Amino acid sequence: MNIAEMQHLEKQTGVMPTDLASLDAWLDKKLDEKLAQRKAARTPSLAIIATKGTMDMAYPPFILASTAAALGWDASVFFTFYGLELLKKDLQIKVSPLGNPAMPMKMPFGPDWLQHLNINVPNFVAGNMPGFESFATAMMEQTTKTKGVPSILELREICVESGVKLVACQMTVDLFNYRKEEFMPEISEWIGATSYLANAKDADICLFV
Repeated sequence: MNIAEMQHLEKQTGVMPTDLASLDAWLDKKLDEKLAQRKAARTPSLAIIATKGTMDMAYPPFILASTAAALGWDASVFFTFYGLELLKKDLQIKVSPLGNPAMPMKMPFGPDWLQHLNINVPNFVAGNMPGFESFATAMMEQTTKTKGVPSILELREICVESGVKLVACQMTVDLFNYRKEEFMPEISEWIGATSYLANAKDADICLFV
């Protein structure tokens, strides 16, 4: 590199390179600075695919999405198959102990030792005792209320108010003969998996629930 070239680079960069190694180091530094600025300016995003319609499995997508929105992230939830039940106007969801054999039953009231006791209910009891699912649901509702945890309906409303995109799977609607009138009006889109994945592929975090 001759003197004229070095002087030209100094005018362009504000740096007087003594050799090519110095110039490479300066360029690397500038590139790192630009990448850091771009990363800092980018809004993080979260994409969740919700597939289950029970009360216990409704909490994760709504809690994660509303939390992401509170942090200023772009958040969306794609409800497919039984997860679509979570978008109905008439929200009728229950806990399913039979589908969660490791789930402990917790007493929402009584002495401290009783509330901390894990009551593991065998599958044959959970599946054959009449009214057990309703009992488990009532216990879960009382527990969340006692602990100050919002209900599923309240969490869903928080998501809507926070700008979370609630996306319905059109294929599931067609598969199960749903009517759109059955669902909440705040649904952002009615699309298929191909369309949602095209949007979700650029998300920073993708979760399957």
